[in-house]
Amino acid sequence: MRNSVYCLLLLVCGFCSSAGLYAQGNEAVEGTMRSNGKIYVVLAICITILAGLFVYLVSIDRKIAKIEDKQ
Repeated sequence: MRNSVYCLLLLVCGFCSSAGLYAQGNEAVEGTMRSNGKIYVVLAICITILAGLFVYLVSIDRKIAKIEDKQ
């Protein structure tokens, strides 16, 4: 019972904290970045970081699999 109350409280707090993020629309900055082409730079950096993390996770998984096979 206590665990479900804590889970519900955490869920409500999560919704309340994210509601403020949607209320603060800043279309001027987005429009400026799109018109200057900087949004594509930000997108390219995010994709590069995510691809690097994916490659790192795959390499770690392979290393762990080799160690598990040896044991």
